[in-house]
Amino acid sequence: MSTCGRLTRSQSAHASSELRNSRGHFAGIGRPRRRYNDFQSSIFPKVQMRPTSPTGRLLIGFAITLLLVAVFSWYALRQINGVRALQAETVERNRKDSLQLLRIQNNLHSLALAMRDMVEGGEPYPLVAWKGQFDRIRFDLDDALRIENQLAASAQAGRQDPERQRRLADSLRQFWNSTDQMFEMARAGDEEPARRLIRMSLEAQQAALTSTVARLLILNNEAEQQAVVQIQRIFDRVERNVYVFIAAMLAAISATSLYLIQANRKIFRRIEGLSDQHRILARKLITVQEEILRSVSRELHDEFGQILTAVGAMLGRAERRGLPPDSPFCSDLAEVRAIAQETLEKMRSLSQIFHPAMLDDHGLEKTLEWYVQHFEKQTGIVIRYEKRGMGPVAPEETAIHVYRILQEALNNVARHSGSAEAWVRLSKDGGRLRLEVEDRGVGFRPGPVSGIGLIAMRERAEILGGSMTFTRPAQGGTLVSLEVPASQKRAGD
Repeated sequence: MSTCGRLTRSQSAHASSELRNSRGHFAGIGRPRRRYNDFQSSIFPKVQMRPTSPTGRLLIGFAITLLLVAVFSWYALRQINGVRALQAETVERNRKDSLQLLRIQNNLHSLALAMRDMVEGGEPYPLVAWKGQFDRIRFDLDDALRIENQLAASAQAGRQDPERQRRLADSLRQFWNSTDQMFEMARAGDEEPARRLIRMSLEAQQAALTSTVARLLILNNEAEQQAVVQIQRIFDRVERNVYVFIAAMLAAISATSLYLIQANRKIFRRIEGLSDQHRILARKLITVQEEILRSVSRELHDEFGQILTAVGAMLGRAERRGLPPDSPFCSDLAEVRAIAQETLEKMRSLSQIFHPAMLDDHGLEKTLEWYVQHFEKQTGIVIRYEKRGMGPVAPEETAIHVYRILQEALNNVARHSGSAEAWVRLSKDGGRLRLEVEDRGVGFRPGPVSGIGLIAMRERAEILGGSMTFTRPAQGGTLVSLEVPASQKRAGD
């Protein structure tokens, strides 16, 4: 190979020196990463929290409440069943017993009327003619007394007087014996002695029986009144216990509500603390990201750009070393030089995307105009850029965040909207700067706006102390609005 196709020793040494210097410069790219790692290790231990959940205590309280409700329900049902049993066993029994006593009393009254007629002799019948009526009354009395004895036997202690029941049965048995004796005398023709027996004995026995039945009725009424009083006491006790239970439930509900309020306050304080830490973390991450991108952009532009420029210059000098125009090596050199130049242009474009140098040199407005044109050439989407109003120049930290928000908004237009055109409006009104990006695409779905890019846009707006909204215009599509102070003002300052 001819000497024209080789680099000279001095050129090779110069290139090696530039490469070594570039490697020294590239070592600085890792510094932002180390700063990020230090920041990450310092912030994450503070975020770790172990909030205690009140679910266990609430479940225990709920179980105790259910147990209390079950116990009280059992108690109330037991009392109600007791009242029902008392009504069935006492009140109803006393009513039936009173009916039988009234039946006995009515029969005794019929006997009294019959004996009066027998003594007065106003009827043209002999005394033995009354025997059939007495037999019917006797049968009815025996049946009523039998039923009444059964009811009295099933009564609780104290509700009836057993001695009075026995006296009534004995008196009635003695009365029927005297009645049989009277009818025996009448059949023997001794009617006058029979009437004397009625006057002297049977009427007195009938009166005693009537008095005994009346006293039994009084006892029944007293027992019924006692049952009513007892039922009223049961109702009063149940009512009092219901009030106590309601008060206990209200106290339990109040205590549970207070506990829930306290627990919610603690949880909200923890959430607020985590939200604040998340906000601080997001802002620091954004800050570290911008430092890394700025550093990488500077390294790409300054170091790699210089190396590729030097490579292109050396290739140009090598190409001009007297090679024949038709030499294959010349065409190879030209191809390598074109590749180096294309790589240099892509690297410069990438450097501008990472952190546009013109943002530092010419400010926000010129940078937005350049990026809108650059984006239109890349995507083919027609961007109509409008600028209104005059105001102070946005500081560097405000400018980079507004630029990033515009980047993300236009990227969303290209990726998701499907719109063929978009509008970018930048306006300044006094101390406020407003940026709007609008398209006529599919728009957002109904519901809360989510997504990492959109969250990052909100965080940047909050860092600047401004606000960001996502709305759907009447014409359709999406309208992204950013409004921030034109002068530098951080949230929380």
